[in-house]
Amino acid sequence: MHIPDGYLSPQTYVPLYGVFIVSAAAAVKKIEKKMDKKLIPYLGMAAAFSFLIMMFNIPIPGGTTGHAVGAAIIALLLGPWVTFIAVSVALIIQALVFGDGGITAIGANCVNMALVIPFVSWAVFKLIAGKSESPGRLNIAAFMAGYISLNIAALVTSIELGIQPLIASGSDGNPLYAPYPLKVAIPAMAIEHLLLFGIVEGIVTFLVFRYFLKNNKEMIGVIK
Repeated sequence: MHIPDGYLSPQTYVPLYGVFIVSAAAAVKKIEKKMDKKLIPYLGMAAAFSFLIMMFNIPIPGGTTGHAVGAAIIALLLGPWVTFIAVSVALIIQALVFGDGGITAIGANCVNMALVIPFVSWAVFKLIAGKSESPGRLNIAAFMAGYISLNIAALVTSIELGIQPLIASGSDGNPLYAPYPLKVAIPAMAIEHLLLFGIVEGIVTFLVFRYFLKNNKEMIGVIK
């Protein structure tokens, strides 16, 4: 899901940089006001966890790979704003040091993975779990939070890529950036995430959530 350089036009990546910067400023303010200072060390641990899990790429047909992000479970534990900062740090390090994701696409990648996934996962969990205290229902809600949030992020990414031929073409009509239209980009991203990567994200979210539910329930921010 990491978008490299050269795939997004300035008409796309500049506004997404703006969304990222505004969101980062909002996140810092939220964390300063509401985050328990005792949880600050967990921010670094969350960034490291996300960084590590994104390094495990799964090869798929077509010569590409995919991975879980870990943002869903971090959001359920620490909240979406903390997750936004933690995952953004991981993504920025990956782009600057390891070349995983483009420099021009940092804003887009952070919006797609560090902003969309945490807030969607939080909302999905709340919707499915409701006020239930049943471990079974809570665990199902955790899995679905991971599964759905990653697929929504993949959909957003595919739309960003798929609109490039519409908004940035040369005088000869050929795309200047990502060449595949929406009718190609959306199915290509959706199928692999619906059938594989979303399930991986869901399982990771479920397993970590279940552990905390059994052993350290007070750490789970989404059910406080």
